[in-house]
Amino acid sequence: MTKSPLPLTVADLTPFTRALAKELGANAPSHLSLMNMLARAAGFQNVQHMRASQAAQKRLDRPQAATQADSRTVERCLHQFDKGGRLIQWPAKRAIQTLALWALWARLPAEVEMDEKTINAHLNAAHLFNDPATLRRTMISCTLLTRNRDGSGYRRIEQAPPVEAKALIAALGARMALVS
Repeated sequence: MTKSPLPLTVADLTPFTRALAKELGANAPSHLSLMNMLARAAGFQNVQHMRASQAAQKRLDRPQAATQADSRTVERCLHQFDKGGRLIQWPAKRAIQTLALWALWARLPAEVEMDEKTINAHLNAAHLFNDPATLRRTMISCTLLTRNRDGSGYRRIEQAPPVEAKALIAALGARMALVS
């Protein structure tokens, strides 16, 4: 007759170990030795390995949406845009440049191939310093935009924006809605 597996779930190893030591009586090993024995019986190297494994599992089980946007960076980038949501000047810092490009990326039509004239029109409507070529090139280098080898067509690369970019896009959208 085959045996059915009998699962054992222990909420906390310490009280379980104490109860087992009490049952074993005077010949019981030390508390730590007994905990290590139980951890090895469960498939771990020792109790520290078991704790580390449990802690890692808890970190992995946490939802990723808990990540917060860096409000200061978003605010710094937001100062680069006018009330109509247009980029006033090319930011000096690379992090702010990249974040600003995400805001411009969000305004480009999704899954549409555009020629250079059309993409320039979209970019010119979104900035005030009259340099769509810099914006195009930087968007390509940041993998926000792709270009055909012969330069005949540009297309927005569909991807999920980082947390700061989502916050900036939302703030700019709210600002533009107030102006309209």
